[in-house]
Amino acid sequence: MTENPINMDNDSPLDGNYLGTISADFVKVADRLNEASYTIRKKERCLHPIFIMSKQEKLPSFPILIEKGEVGNQWCYHVAYADAFIECGLIAGDKAEDFKSTYKDPDKFCCLFVMDETFIKFVYMPYPEEES
Repeated sequence: MTENPINMDNDSPLDGNYLGTISADFVKVADRLNEASYTIRKKERCLHPIFIMSKQEKLPSFPILIEKGEVGNQWCYHVAYADAFIECGLIAGDKAEDFKSTYKDPDKFCCLFVMDETFIKFVYMPYPEEES
């Protein structure tokens, strides 16, 4: 269990350049993350998938889904879900329902847990719309 759960009230604005970096990488992997989210929700019945976006190749307890450079991406993407974050203390137990109640529609948004050297934050990215 971690000593410092994520601050769920972290509403500090995201720097535009940083958001651009996250968005540029996300668009390269969005289809795979969307498919993985669907699979997690349907087969594993986990309603709150979380994808950890990190420069670190290995994160204990969280399997890697997309390796850095696999599709021209600069970040690694690991698979997780809300209950795992709660179990290991990344989301405080008393904030679990708050997190789940504010979790955005997983058919439209990807829940990213962005981890960088000095930045840790949940970011919801909209999946690109399908072209007709």
